[in-house]
Amino acid sequence: MPGLAAAADPITPAIPAAATDQVVVLDYGGQYSQLIARRVRECGVFSELLPHHVGAAEVAKRHPKGVILSGGPASVYADGAPRLERELLDLGVPVLGICYGMQLLALELGGRVEGAEVGEFGRSQLTVSEQGRLLAGTPHEQTCWMSHRDTVFSPPIGFTALASSTASPVAAFESVERGIYGIQFHPEVVHTPYGQQVLTTFLSDVCGCDRSWSARSVIEEQVERIRAQVGDGTAICGLSGGVDSSVAALLVHRAIGDRLTCVFVDHGLMRKNEGEQVIAAFRDHFHVPLVAVDASNRFLARLRGVTDPEEKRKRIGAEFIRVFEEEAGRLEDVRFLVQGTLYSDVIESGGGTGTATIKSHHNVGGLPQDLEFDLVEPLRSLFKDEVRAVGAELGLPERLVWRQPFPGPGLAIRIVGGEATRERLDVLREADAILQDEIRKAGLYRELWQSFCVLPDIRTVGVQGDSRTYGNVIVIRAVTSDDAMTADWARLPYDLLEQIASRMINEIRPVGRVVLDITSKPPGTIEWE
Repeated sequence: MPGLAAAADPITPAIPAAATDQVVVLDYGGQYSQLIARRVRECGVFSELLPHHVGAAEVAKRHPKGVILSGGPASVYADGAPRLERELLDLGVPVLGICYGMQLLALELGGRVEGAEVGEFGRSQLTVSEQGRLLAGTPHEQTCWMSHRDTVFSPPIGFTALASSTASPVAAFESVERGIYGIQFHPEVVHTPYGQQVLTTFLSDVCGCDRSWSARSVIEEQVERIRAQVGDGTAICGLSGGVDSSVAALLVHRAIGDRLTCVFVDHGLMRKNEGEQVIAAFRDHFHVPLVAVDASNRFLARLRGVTDPEEKRKRIGAEFIRVFEEEAGRLEDVRFLVQGTLYSDVIESGGGTGTATIKSHHNVGGLPQDLEFDLVEPLRSLFKDEVRAVGAELGLPERLVWRQPFPGPGLAIRIVGGEATRERLDVLREADAILQDEIRKAGLYRELWQSFCVLPDIRTVGVQGDSRTYGNVIVIRAVTSDDAMTADWARLPYDLLEQIASRMINEIRPVGRVVLDITSKPPGTIEWE
């Protein structure tokens, strides 16, 4: 096999295809920076989020139709605060500054920015005195979302002040001639009702973007890229059953056909019927060459007597590597490894696109550094919701497209404080199946980030009929979240909880009590271990 591919340039463009119009979002540290990029994509324009310090030359390499400067937590007057590179204004494309980005534009171009006595955080009333080009079609009085303390008191010479708010004398300005625009409020958040309209105006009317970027265009672009990268080679994909690896596999299969082989390792720690669903979808429906390995006995043997969650993870990961290597070794001349790396992973690691070293957090379960493949990562420019849209466009079954996040070690780490025996796994699997069934019937599945059961190593006394029981406890955990960084416990209807608990106790003989976890993140985590 060839050696591992060299690490990618950390700022290699993440464009899906050269013909696609795109906008660069420069991140000045704002909490909503990723959201800006996502909202631009929702408008049908591809966007790439780059650190603010990459330089105008790197931005120019993308040939963007426009540049957006994000918000940020700093004061423009603070020591070490991010500065605006003046060359960005000489690229010949429109620039939109949001919050801190607007303040940078004002300061650089001679406007007056000062620290206000009163900050402006949360909902605010925006008064539009002149719609201009950027705020065209929006009402004169509207709600917006603010998050700042420094304030623009006067725009640069030659700029038109468009709006004000309670604490912001200049909440929006523009110079149509220079193609420079600034807004103090955050158009990317849902609390700004006309925010998406403002972004659309900037993208369409100001930048002249072709808003044709979509799930369908992603498929066409990535298939072309995969064919160019793989050529007449062969590839292997570690298929977990999650949406990321599933969509990556389908894209590669569409590009190179049967020269892709998927390896699905059933470690016996999955939810009820998930293994069968994956096999049915890929082998029977999509006719993707699939090696399905039932390794449940091997994994259970490795977990015998283990109660510590970290030790469970290590043993499961190590065993997965061995199984995957064995199956990969049976295939001839495999050069490429398909991974479901997402754009959020790239942003968080500071990386770009292209080939990269295989890391333990990737979808195939933590493959070692010396496993010699070149990487194919067709989802590397996509966020999770975009991956789901691509999956739906490819015809992936609904249960796989909308599959909630599931830990790599599976149910083993949801058996808390105890050994992951076959008997305990069966109890937890049945309880989880009931939970998912009832949540789907209630139409709540897509509203929840995650919903699952935990089986702690405790028993509790109860009464069934005229007899004393001493049964297992099942903990229900359901949360809502946008990105898993924070999460709130889901307020499931009481009638639904009653139905779930009743079914678990009546249908699963070892279960004697059902409880609900109402801890948010923070202070807790989503998973128990």
